[in-house]
Amino acid sequence: MSTSQTHQQARLKRGLRAFGTLLIVLSAITPASSVFIIGPGVIGTAGTGAFWSYVLAAVVGVFMAFVYAELSSAYPLTGGEYTIIGRILGPLPGFLALILVLVTQLLILAVIALGVGTYLGVLFPGLPGPLAGAVTVALAAVVAIFDIRLNAVVTGVFLALEMLALLVLSGIGVLNIERPFTDLLTRPVAPDGSAATFGLIALATAVAIFSYNGYGSAVYFGEETQGARRNIARVILWALAITVAAELIPITAVLLSAPDLAGGNVVREVVTTYAGGPVATMISLAVALAIANAVIAIMLLTARLLFSSARDATWPRPVNALLGHIHPHFGTPWAATLAAGVVSAALCFVNERFLLVVTGTSLVVIYAALCAAVIGGRRNGSTGHGVYRMPLYPVAPVAALVALAYVIYTSAIDPVIGRPSLIVTAAILTAAALAYLLLVRRRGAWTLHDPE
Repeated sequence: MSTSQTHQQARLKRGLRAFGTLLIVLSAITPASSVFIIGPGVIGTAGTGAFWSYVLAAVVGVFMAFVYAELSSAYPLTGGEYTIIGRILGPLPGFLALILVLVTQLLILAVIALGVGTYLGVLFPGLPGPLAGAVTVALAAVVAIFDIRLNAVVTGVFLALEMLALLVLSGIGVLNIERPFTDLLTRPVAPDGSAATFGLIALATAVAIFSYNGYGSAVYFGEETQGARRNIARVILWALAITVAAELIPITAVLLSAPDLAGGNVVREVVTTYAGGPVATMISLAVALAIANAVIAIMLLTARLLFSSARDATWPRPVNALLGHIHPHFGTPWAATLAAGVVSAALCFVNERFLLVVTGTSLVVIYAALCAAVIGGRRNGSTGHGVYRMPLYPVAPVAALVALAYVIYTSAIDPVIGRPSLIVTAAILTAAALAYLLLVRRRGAWTLHDPE
């Protein structure tokens, strides 16, 4: 199906420089939330072996960053992954990627927003988590409608506070060292004091990979970033490098200073033990702000995904017409932003475990599809016009696929979240394939729109 002339004329405002894009991407990654929320789980699995888990996850991150950088250099389009996969692997894989990413991002907005209530609960006991999450999503949607440069400034301010919290955590750890750094390198121990085996470290690595995720989201701003074919690749690589430093340094400081690795939330206990309640309260507030900042950033991504899908005439014509609107002054997809806000705010009242199950393994599938796409692009020449080429090809995509296979294995043996998540992901892909074959394709060829 071809897009309408109205959609062909719709243009996002190219008002971002690379630094502004980097600020939004780092905000979407939200290193502080990863350290304070994901970090305790990694430490609880591998103990001081979590250091190696984060290092190995960073290596996998480098592989995937190379993949994202090469693909986004060829296709810096606001639809993100599906626009890349669809152009290289074909319309059906592209449509599957669109549905999977769209469902995941709408749900992730709710999952992250629910964390605001958890951390604000320190200041406001009894604060209803779903209500706090829904209000956070609604406010983020309003902010996301404004000019993209204003959003870069807003997220940049919050990001600075987030980095300050991580700096404080690192300082607390460094000033209260309990064990030498060499113990982390050569004698890692599990939470129970026994030797941390490679199996434990690898299991924790599968979780730590998600801690760094988000650097590839730079591609969503490809149509709003100046010099996108070159700069988006740079933003991706810089975002990963900064994220690794922002997470690995405080995690290492926590591991060096934690008096007890089996005490539950080790990160929070390090702050409370050495800095006291007031500092812990201030850091909790900073984490709440970091989460709210991430909601704004991910709202920007999700709105652009919806806008791109409408521009590609994915939905019924009235829906495409509505979601394809660009704000006449701000140059942003305001209707798609409001739609994403309404849906995600409603999802804040859904059972949180359900949200986690649905979103748990979708990222692995998208990563694997991107690895296949970068290999396919090299073979058929469809990415040859890109200005960035990864070094040592095909090491990165092949090694990433091996790592992703292990992540799928660890998910399959997890009966609580991982295995149900794999089943739900397979169900979403099956439903999407049927929708494409029975509905979308019958209306004509699904043509991906080229804005330039």
